[in-house]
Amino acid sequence: MYYSPDIIDEVRSRNDIVDVVGQYVHLEKKGNNYFGLCPFHTEKTGSFSVSPTKQIFYCFGCGAGGNVFAFLQRYNSQTFGEALKELADRGGVKLPDEDDSPEARERRSKRQTLLEINKEAARFYFHNLKGEHGKQGLSYFAGRKLSKETIIHFGLGYAGIGGTELVQHLRSKGFKDDMIIESGLAAYDEKRGIHDSFWNRVMFPILDINQKVIGFGGRVLGDAKPKYLNSPENPVFNKRRNLYGLAFAKNSKAGNIILCEGYMDVIAMHQAGFTQAVASLGTAFTSEQAALLKRFTSEVILSYDSDQAGTKAALRNMEILEEAGIRARILNLEPYKDPDEFIKAEGSEAFGRRIREAEIPFFYEVRIMMRDGVYDMNNPERKTEFYREVARKLCRFTEPLERDNYTAAIASRLGIPVADLRSMVISVAAAGLPERKKTDPVREKPQKNLDPAELVLKSQRLLLTWLADEPQLYQTIRRYISADDFTDDLYRQVADRMFRGIEAGRFSPAQVMSLFPELEDQEKVAAIFNTNLVHIETKGEKEKAFHDIIYDVCRAAYDKKTKELSLSDANALKIIVEGKKKLQELAHTRISLDD
Repeated sequence: MYYSPDIIDEVRSRNDIVDVVGQYVHLEKKGNNYFGLCPFHTEKTGSFSVSPTKQIFYCFGCGAGGNVFAFLQRYNSQTFGEALKELADRGGVKLPDEDDSPEARERRSKRQTLLEINKEAARFYFHNLKGEHGKQGLSYFAGRKLSKETIIHFGLGYAGIGGTELVQHLRSKGFKDDMIIESGLAAYDEKRGIHDSFWNRVMFPILDINQKVIGFGGRVLGDAKPKYLNSPENPVFNKRRNLYGLAFAKNSKAGNIILCEGYMDVIAMHQAGFTQAVASLGTAFTSEQAALLKRFTSEVILSYDSDQAGTKAALRNMEILEEAGIRARILNLEPYKDPDEFIKAEGSEAFGRRIREAEIPFFYEVRIMMRDGVYDMNNPERKTEFYREVARKLCRFTEPLERDNYTAAIASRLGIPVADLRSMVISVAAAGLPERKKTDPVREKPQKNLDPAELVLKSQRLLLTWLADEPQLYQTIRRYISADDFTDDLYRQVADRMFRGIEAGRFSPAQVMSLFPELEDQEKVAAIFNTNLVHIETKGEKEKAFHDIIYDVCRAAYDKKTKELSLSDANALKIIVEGKKKLQELAHTRISLDD
């Protein structure tokens, strides 16, 4: 549906980008902007910036950028219309009634069609489970001690062995083959044609936080490989930014969320009353998923298998959660392998006690060091190395009182004098610890051997960023530069909108960005507004830098015009001479920032 620019501007103005992004990303204020870990790529040092004055976001690491609409489009895989509606509800803006005519329904987005296909497939699998051909799947769930209510609650189903049953069903509902394939529910090859992707599997519908079916997980019944199969990524399904069970867990009143490994672990915990359980989607836990959890809780309890692989995953994920600003604790399931096995053997009450007794990361790390036999405690040399490694871990606590509390606690657990361990901590700290590699999130990567064309664009970016930060400088810039002087078409469009907005007294970088519907173009515009401006101490140096940038932009415009001139043009000589004269005068003109 079409919405007027005025409606779009009102929705944007009612949703401060710092508040919206802060629901998904842990942000910290640094200078005039806010920084955090980018939700669109994996990183350990925050290069993701949000500007409250410009109302835009930009990642100096991966280049993702845009306004508040673009953030939701990227993060939640939404269309612009869906992001607009969500923000309108959030900001209390009433949108015009949506056209529900047959023509409007025909223009539904690809995303909406895929969601409808997934919803219909979920119904199909669920009804399969209750039918004659679903006995094998129902038997599997019965063997896992799942109740009828649990099966209904999670919408569990069964994919038969026919090979084209789902495809035929979806076709009968009017869905086209190309969209069925794009959903990941079907595939095509020359031998079999279009056929179901899932067959002879029990099916787990995957819901987003709005309880829309976005994909499926399927466990094979038999010895076929792979044992677990997930929907491929598509416009509605992103494994890195969703979690199985979160649609229900987000409403839990437990005060924490339990992160485990598999679908059945989640289902078993929910059935036992622990409705705060979630799991990653067949991949390693990601920073994007941590950011998602941050919206609903400040504490996550890790419940992974007690084998070596589970331990390794827990240690890795503790760090991801810590970087997202979430407290982590670790569930000790020993002697059982996973939550499902524990609950069946010991019951819900015992599992609840284990949750309450969940370890903090430091004690868990030390216990695992001892459990896995890395250090031979019967060997004096190796035993000392163990204590030294404990001391190194204690050095991570930067607050003296916190470090002292942990030192006393672990010394008591290990049965060693606290004074001796404290002395070793001081010794290790004095020897120096390797620091994490840090990067400056607001400085561009060194650019060596840039070609002339890129140098020209960089000058234009610098000017537009400077003007976005200090719009009052437009009165000075307009004497020398017009939008037509920008050599790149996108830059020219941005400059034109900026200049007109400033002249009208309503310039906003976020508003300029809305004029570019493609996210790829919005990223480029975000980069234009986030070019690194080197800090300059004196006013004179600042004025010289400002003068040089204006001169470079004017010189590039002159070079472009002269190259495009035809010698047969009667005005060619006049344009060349006047342009050259203008540059000579500008070269010797002092530009004041106080004008």
